Amino acid sequence: MNYLQDFNWRYATKRYNGQSVPAEKMKNILEAIRLAPTSLGLQPFDVLVIEDPELRNKLAPAIYNQPQVTESAAILVFAAWKNLTAEQVDRYMNNIAATRNIPVATLNDFRKMILGSISGKSPEEIYQWNARQAYIGLGFATAAAAIEKVDTTPMEGFNPAAVNEILELEHKGQTAVAILAIGYRDEEKDMLANAPKVRRPADSFFTVFESETVTG
Repeated sequence: MNYLQDFNWRYATKRYNGQSVPAEKMKNILEAIRLAPTSLGLQPFDVLVIEDPELRNKLAPAIYNQPQVTESAAILVFAAWKNLTAEQVDRYMNNIAATRNIPVATLNDFRKMILGSISGKSPEEIYQWNARQAYIGLGFATAAAAIEKVDTTPMEGFNPAAVNEILELEHKGQTAVAILAIGYRDEEKDMLANAPKVRRPADSFFTVFESETVTG
């Protein structure tokens, strides 16, 4: 179970050394996000991969000038859709039909179910639902990066409105919900680089409801 060693190795890196992430490793991390499960399979968020130093410098004040933004190799911005439209659902149906080589008409009941499930929700409820799906992708990214021995920092400390404006997300019907810095730790500058991971003990974290043993 080496992946548990990888998860213990990872931490929310505070300082990076600027080293770039090999293309193959970055590709694998992004593919893990793409393969992450989402409710109904809708994937109602986009991921912006920002390697450009100039753009990251421009974003830095909106992310409270946290050093991870400019010292890392890249930042991933998870942008949740603010709504869910019939057009977006239809694109999803067409993708299913093309991928599985089936007539799109066979998905009519599934389409109606999705549209029915969102018809009674407010825009805020739909946005919150979409944002939660983005966080699943964020979790898969941090796990995949750890397995690739690439450091990450999940970040919620930023001004969404300012980030949205710089990245022109509003006119796309999206808003930034989370950011993931990615790169390699600077062990000399990061005081937490070699610190033991602190987590709650398992016996106070998990509550297990065991099945009853049936005897003859």
